[in-house]
Amino acid sequence: MSKILVTGGKRLVGEVNIVGAKNAALGILPATLLCKGECVLENVPDISDMRHYETMLRKLGANVTKSADGTMTVDTKDVTPDAISEIEEESRMMRASYYMIGTLLGLFKDVRLPLPGGCDIGARPIDQHIKGFKALGATVDLKEGYIHAYADKLVGSRVYFDVVSVGATINVMLGAVLAEGTTTLENVAKEPHVVDVANFLNKAGAKIVGAGTDVIKITGVKRLNPVSYCVVADQITTGTYMVAAAATNGDVTIRNIIPEHLDSISAKLREMGAEVIEDYDSLRVIGHTPLLPTKLKTLPYPGFPTDLQQPMGVLMCVAKGQSAITETIFENRFKYVDELVKMGASVIVAGNTAVFNGVDKLTGCPIRATDLRAGAAMIIAALMAEGTSEITGVEFIDRGYDNIVNDLKNLGADIERIDS
Repeated sequence: MSKILVTGGKRLVGEVNIVGAKNAALGILPATLLCKGECVLENVPDISDMRHYETMLRKLGANVTKSADGTMTVDTKDVTPDAISEIEEESRMMRASYYMIGTLLGLFKDVRLPLPGGCDIGARPIDQHIKGFKALGATVDLKEGYIHAYADKLVGSRVYFDVVSVGATINVMLGAVLAEGTTTLENVAKEPHVVDVANFLNKAGAKIVGAGTDVIKITGVKRLNPVSYCVVADQITTGTYMVAAAATNGDVTIRNIIPEHLDSISAKLREMGAEVIEDYDSLRVIGHTPLLPTKLKTLPYPGFPTDLQQPMGVLMCVAKGQSAITETIFENRFKYVDELVKMGASVIVAGNTAVFNGVDKLTGCPIRATDLRAGAAMIIAALMAEGTSEITGVEFIDRGYDNIVNDLKNLGADIERIDS
């Protein structure tokens, strides 16, 4: 079992470059199956979810190579439907495996895979995905933990999503690009990674308009072409490092990003007393004490992202006064609070709201990552605590952060990973 040891009290100072977005790459990598031939993807994060997807592509017959600089080449010309049953194990390991369903349905008109896995952060139904597939003309059966989607052909249709869902938006988009006619998706997610997947597909020859707005229109094409593409910078990794800089009273410049994607995070950090200085493709965060209390509510983009409420909760633990978070996306996303209480935090959770009464300090101790983003929160808590913390549950952190330990060490953190 791996663990991360952190001795707190060190200011983070320096510069860090951000790699490609996990949530964009997880949509783009399966989309290469729609492009018969060799695609070259740059800025691909080296995380466990991506490695699962690499294995899935290879089992399907693709030739996948990658280099140390984050470039991945995917040649899908030999992919056939015969090996779909071979990717069941990886499908169970990760939430984003559901993108294989939309992609393979669009490509082969028949796919049967296990329901996806992922972090336990609350109910994460795929009913909106199924609604979209059915609207395109597919029959969808759910039996014994499997989803089976099949159709003689897919035909464009109108889909109104009952809730805003990033996964459903991308998944139905993947299924619709090769369908006959025009598909209109309404009440869609507008996150940067949704736009990035659409941009990749358009570069490959798809006809998608409206990504980043409430309505996406997809005019089906007969084929997509292999392309080279650079994955957009990771909004959530950027936000994590921004919070870490503020938490340690640091001075960190974060490069190779799109600052506009971080507007909601920048606004909250400024409310809490930090400086956030924007440039064309970078942000500089300068922390100041004391931290001021604030309130936030998680919302779909461009609102405050649910994936950053846990790191922000750590900041609230030591803000001078009472802060609160209302979580509107996932009902089980306050599990990390129990770990913060072990460190001396004063937090009360009632339903979907957590109230933080600021304390003078956190104290290092053994703590556990309960999911991916909670793992980032535990690292930030350990960085600002007195003494040494031992963090377990590192496998969750590996799902979404490419080299976070080395990044923080290069910024001055006293941090070490121990793999057994």
